[in-house]
Amino acid sequence: MELAEGQVAVVTGAASGVGLALARRFAADGLKVVLADVEEGALEKAAAGLREDGAVVHARVVDVGEREEVVALAEETYDKFGAVHVLCNNAGVGSGAEGRMWEHDPNDWKWAFAVNVWGVFHGIQAFLPRMLASGEPGHVVNTSSGDGGIAPLPTASVYAVTKSAVVTMTESLYAHLRAEHARVGASVLFPGPHMLRTGLWESHRNRPARYAKQRPRRTPYRSLGQWEAAMREAGKEVRFTPVEEVAAFVADGIRADRFWLLPESEHSDAQIRARSRSMLDRADPAYLENFILD
Repeated sequence: MELAEGQVAVVTGAASGVGLALARRFAADGLKVVLADVEEGALEKAAAGLREDGAVVHARVVDVGEREEVVALAEETYDKFGAVHVLCNNAGVGSGAEGRMWEHDPNDWKWAFAVNVWGVFHGIQAFLPRMLASGEPGHVVNTSSGDGGIAPLPTASVYAVTKSAVVTMTESLYAHLRAEHARVGASVLFPGPHMLRTGLWESHRNRPARYAKQRPRRTPYRSLGQWEAAMREAGKEVRFTPVEEVAAFVADGIRADRFWLLPESEHSDAQIRARSRSMLDRADPAYLENFILD
């Protein structure tokens, strides 16, 4: 589909990071943008900045893990703009789990699944029926990650499991849309190819009370800056991809109707080949060896 002036784009997790970059990209192309995020202050600031640049913006505080809130977002969007052409199910959190999987706090899993998996499904069910009924071209972009979407990072296994689910959900969505001969396309996004400076590292600041940890963490949360410093002290190079590049990549992918929004990367390609070879050879997952802890 073409991205054209007057169309409407809805972005969840839009107050910062990739979500805000997507909103800015769509606004620059003349689209009206609907921003949804759980963090009210950051959302208001993001919406104000876009309006200052001349964009038509609507913002609503939404917890995508709550179905009723996503349905209300859809109702409000259609009441205000009458259409949706692009839906980016982008909201995501890191669970904050630590230790081995069998030691995890169950609420770490419940919260991560509520946002990263159920949030995507809620977006699809709240918006897609009306996008299809309009008969207009449209596109759905679901945000995954190389962690899980390609191969899991065992030290972040909860997040990896949720992002793997997003890939499978989007593959299934693609098949369903094709079976309906729909004018709506689907893509799964792997932001990158390098690390991103986003608020994902501080997800715990927005953790709902209903998913509060049942026991305190053994170690403090580590910020992106602390992780970056530790990597550099260990002599490992840290590279970052600007979120603006990710947003431009998504816009180009929508125009080209590409399913895999997977930037070229020697590292990712090597992981994909190693994982595929392990499956075809019915061999142990040796591609995980570099990540397995003592």
